[in-house]
Amino acid sequence: MNRSIAELSISIVIPAKNEAENLITFLPRLVAAMPGVECIVVNDGSSDDTEVICERNGVIVVTHPYSKGNGAAIKTGAKKASGDVIVFLDGDGQHKPEDIPNLLEKLTTGYDMVVGARDKLSQADSFRAIANSVYNKLASAITGHKILDLTSGFRAVKAEKFKEFLYLLPNGFSYPTTCTMAFFRAGYSVGYLPIQTEQRLGESHISLLKDGIRFLLIIFKVGTLYSPLKIFLPVATVFFGAGIMNYIYTYTSQGTFTNMSAVLLMTAIIVFLIGLVSEQVTALMYKDSDRD
Repeated sequence: MNRSIAELSISIVIPAKNEAENLITFLPRLVAAMPGVECIVVNDGSSDDTEVICERNGVIVVTHPYSKGNGAAIKTGAKKASGDVIVFLDGDGQHKPEDIPNLLEKLTTGYDMVVGARDKLSQADSFRAIANSVYNKLASAITGHKILDLTSGFRAVKAEKFKEFLYLLPNGFSYPTTCTMAFFRAGYSVGYLPIQTEQRLGESHISLLKDGIRFLLIIFKVGTLYSPLKIFLPVATVFFGAGIMNYIYTYTSQGTFTNMSAVLLMTAIIVFLIGLVSEQVTALMYKDSDRD
């Protein structure tokens, strides 16, 4: 049975690293928009006045002695949160606190997680807009569900279900991707709410080169996290097809079965078997999530 917003206990978790400039104006807005709600800022080894500003605004501060990463901050905040529902926002001030009630309202209609889906105007730059579009389309194809924003850090989740997957979440910036795919894999309901973000102050902590390469690896991780065989089977098919074509060519032209044909066919078998084993391992990872 769905519960109303008034019946839910809510915790807000904000990972922040050197975001004092943004938190000065963001936290008062958040407190005004969600009065009396547990608000936790995870200070991820900041060297500025992040901790002081949080204490000044009366929010709970959990400080990492050194920077552990955005995902690590999310996990720390989730463990600290006491609410039935956890709302995650980025500490850069781009998410509007006024959108939180709308996110919660949609959550109460039967979803286990609701993600704030950014429009094209809200993307930081064209490079990230293109990258996010690729991630969304890939993830949608793999899961069979339309995913509007795979990497958004603004989301409301049922705490009990989110905490099931803490061990899966990486310490870096790809926690939203892992979280979304884990929920779909476990059969939980994921919804989206269109939002517009605001301009952040200061520079982003994401490096286009370093994190761009990291995000490319996420594409592979997305598939293997949800269903490894959907990634490995096409690759095995390509190798198998190449092996058969090479065999036909060499047999008709040289009358022999070459080492290259053998290597390609053996590679196809090995890749397929790796995918099959990975599929079983993935099923075991989610076996405790088949409950409600």
